Amino acid sequence: LQRMLSIAVEVDRSPTCSSRKIADDIFPFILNIPLRSQREALLNTMESQLLRCRLLELLFQHSCDVPTTSSMSLDKILYFLSHSSVLPQFQDETATWQRWDEMLQYLSLLLMSYQSVKLAFPLAEHLRSSLSDRMDLIVQKAKPRLQDSDDISQLDIQLKMNDFISRMQEALGQPLPPQIQEKLFMLQ
Repeated sequence: LQRMLSIAVEVDRSPTCSSRKIADDIFPFILNIPLRSQREALLNTMESQLLRCRLLELLFQHSCDVPTTSSMSLDKILYFLSHSSVLPQFQDETATWQRWDEMLQYLSLLLMSYQSVKLAFPLAEHLRSSLSDRMDLIVQKAKPRLQDSDDISQLDIQLKMNDFISRMQEALGQPLPPQIQEKLFMLQ
């Protein structure tokens, strides 16, 4: 399945467009996956970083009281950190802290996927371009264009993290479990 999805994203002239279409079709099924381990297995084994990024974006949009229409960026990830509620109640009965833990896991996965698509590795920098155009861009050593919303400061990150931690502690009503503290540190 993962290989087929990856190929489906790549065969289109616009991988971004095809990943959006595929994600829009798959997303309702992800909401119906009953167990966290099954949701994580699907997202962690996804071969297409672009598709994973889009699915996680949809998941966080779904969990925001006021969804944003901005394009995917580091600033949008901070928006999700500030405006997402605990991920939608899935069918399994889990403790509140475990739902926060899952949310942090997916935020980290979204950040890594976005970095792979937009910012990081030389061959992956052009994942939003078609396969044929990608080779030309790599040969030309063209760098991807960063958006203004990808320019965030350390202060922005610290303020959003502090706000998020406060919201989480208020919701949990207890000290943060070590697993959550570790995920917060890694996300930051």
